[in-house]
Amino acid sequence: MSRIKFEEEDIGINEPKKRKVNKSKKPIQTKVIEMKEEKKEPQKIKLKLEKTPQKEEDYEDEDEDEMSKLIEESKQIEKERKKEIEDGAEELQTNIAEQQTIVFESGQQISKPLNEGADLALLKQRIGDIVYVLSDYQKNREGNRSRKWYLKKLYNNLSEYYGYNRFIIQKFSQLFSVSELIEFLEANEAPRPVTIRTNTLKTRRRDLAQILIHRGVNLDPLAKWSNVGLVVYESQVPLGATPEYLAGYYMLQSAASFLPVMALAPQEHERILDMSAAPGGKTTHIASLMKNTGILVANDPNQDRIKSLISNIHRLGVKNTLVTMHDGRDFPKVLGGFDRVLLDAPCTGLGVVSRDNSIKLTKGIKDVRRSTHLQKELILSAIDSVNANSKTGGYIVYSTCSVTIEENEWVIDYALRKRHVKLVSTGIEFGDPGLTKFRERRFNSSLKLARRIYPHKLNMDGFFIAKLKKLNENQDENQDENENEDENQNQNENENENENENQNENKNQNQNKNKNKKKFQNKNRNQNKNRNQNGNKKKFQNKNRNQK
Repeated sequence: MSRIKFEEEDIGINEPKKRKVNKSKKPIQTKVIEMKEEKKEPQKIKLKLEKTPQKEEDYEDEDEDEMSKLIEESKQIEKERKKEIEDGAEELQTNIAEQQTIVFESGQQISKPLNEGADLALLKQRIGDIVYVLSDYQKNREGNRSRKWYLKKLYNNLSEYYGYNRFIIQKFSQLFSVSELIEFLEANEAPRPVTIRTNTLKTRRRDLAQILIHRGVNLDPLAKWSNVGLVVYESQVPLGATPEYLAGYYMLQSAASFLPVMALAPQEHERILDMSAAPGGKTTHIASLMKNTGILVANDPNQDRIKSLISNIHRLGVKNTLVTMHDGRDFPKVLGGFDRVLLDAPCTGLGVVSRDNSIKLTKGIKDVRRSTHLQKELILSAIDSVNANSKTGGYIVYSTCSVTIEENEWVIDYALRKRHVKLVSTGIEFGDPGLTKFRERRFNSSLKLARRIYPHKLNMDGFFIAKLKKLNENQDENQDENENEDENQNQNENENENENENQNENKNQNQNKNKNKKKFQNKNRNQNKNRNQNGNKKKFQNKNRNQK
């Protein structure tokens, strides 16, 4: 009983009436216990109380000693706290100083301003001013400044404001007017809507929508052109972890990626090749339209991506698919005689910048050239893999998630000259038609049947879709001559691209030449002056001699 009594006294509960001295000091002792729990050891205190009960005077002495210790400890804690605050302030300043300089892989350094918000506002104002001048150049221009001068300033400001490198801004400027270019760049800053594709092998869109609505998902049908798509506005549950997702009722997929499969229009009991299949969104879409009949070959050369492809095939209940891992250029040596081939070609991804902001700074002219070269080889392999005598097919669909001409119209025009194929309608009624001319280059007039999808017009990822019909199995007799012509055209295009890159170097060289000319002229002038002075001296000396 005495032990229990002392425990209650120690923590300030049920105090005896006799101990008036400690009554005013107990709250202080309670606070100290809260501040320094590791210093106080209740078990030891209990043992002492059990052995020798102390008098009130002893308690007073202990309280005074404890108070002095606590004051010292509180001072020490305060010093440590101030030191931590000072150290934190110093660390913050060093972090700010480190963030003021951005270093790229090439070693180029760009100083980042401290007042970034103010600088962005200033850049935006400059962009607006230049757009105003260009809207009526003859009326609004200042002095003798050329249109090229204003465009150069505009592209530099856009590059800095939106965070792109100069090359990508230049590529986009070749596609759009000034006002539309800004709309395109603004659209790339906003995320695309979340869309899902209903797996018709397991459910219907109406049933899936009702189930997801009951789970707290706010959604609507995607559009009139799709009978399987749903657009999600808000969800109280993660869409990639619902029981319906795990059961394979739907696939998280962008709306633009529906279009290549719609253009391919696969039929039941056909032989179809998806040449670049991973991660499986388009493959499983094709399988659902085939109703798990026929043979679908899903190929991808990347071993890491094959895993996600196989996982989605199993999850969505696809049973008619054969997965292969070959370089697409190996077809038709590996397999051939397909009724239809889908080639969603590897590209620079300049149409899906909103999904990957690193594209803004990492892609350059070398990436475009590399992609274009690979795409030309892949499309010829895709055409060769198709059976021109197919009763139901003989079609090739080419698509990319890029908007550059080099990766799209250029590749299709190349295929039209290399193989006996023709462009046919994609069946997609929206989007912009393909381009038939670009600068000095002219493409096949049938390229208007292709479709371009822009994010600022349709709120979808940037995409290009073209559909080819194979006419016969024979190749052009003059293929080698055409290849030489293509190489020459490629060299000319590359030279044009290099002209823009080398403008600054040429300007610097010209400036250096002008400086050297001026130096040379100054030297000649000085030499002439010295000669004149020497001549005058000689004349003066001769006069003196004659006088003597």
